[in-house]
Amino acid sequence: MIKTYIQTFQKYRYLLGNLITRDLKIKYRRSVLGLLWSLLNPILMMLLLDAVFSMLIGASEIENYPLYVILGQTLFSFFSEATNGALESVVGSSALMKKIYVPKYVFPLEKVLYSFINLLFSMLAVLIVLMFKPIAASFTMFLIVIPLGLLLIFTIGFGFILAVLYSFFRDIKHLYSVLILAWMYLTPVIYPLSIVENTPVVGLIVKFNPLTWYITYFRDLFLYGTIPNLTTTLICIAYSFGMFILGLFVFRKAQDKFILHL
Repeated sequence: MIKTYIQTFQKYRYLLGNLITRDLKIKYRRSVLGLLWSLLNPILMMLLLDAVFSMLIGASEIENYPLYVILGQTLFSFFSEATNGALESVVGSSALMKKIYVPKYVFPLEKVLYSFINLLFSMLAVLIVLMFKPIAASFTMFLIVIPLGLLLIFTIGFGFILAVLYSFFRDIKHLYSVLILAWMYLTPVIYPLSIVENTPVVGLIVKFNPLTWYITYFRDLFLYGTIPNLTTTLICIAYSFGMFILGLFVFRKAQDKFILHL
């Protein structure tokens, strides 16, 4: 099955590239600053969150709080944008699917990859913040491709599941808008993990939250110059490939029924 998907991907990779280019053009069409918004958005959000929360938790609990916030917020924003895009991808492409044959998994995959490109542009904002909040350079910074890659794989799998659910149940869109908001607050984006560790229910949810592991992994490498232990790495790998395999399985089982619900 995986081999078939890889062969199909190679055949339709140019279409995938064209769809990503189209979305980039649409997003920044008639925008004066264009792609610069990918840099400005995380910086502006960081300044807002820093102004609101630094006096409450940042200054006393976390060193380099602005960097701490922008690293977590940038990764979570990618996940939120990618999954929201994947959710509506199949339904939104129904007109194209009725005209020509296109592998249906291309549509949620394209939305996730498009958001990942935006994430890479947003990472430039982190470098800008580094100019004002310098930290000791470390070779571990080059290892951030590991959590970024694992988060991408996890998001693709989760996006497949959301695309299936929305194709059959349109109410999922409204439910997911609430879920993603709750998910953000249950992820240590603006607060340190130590705040919720002693809270029985919330602490347990945060601890088993996959995004907690990816963001913490990312911060350890980039901000603190430490390499997470093998257990942490294996947990992140398990979450990523477990979700990817599950998402691919669910999508494959449901894709032939999409046409009946579009």
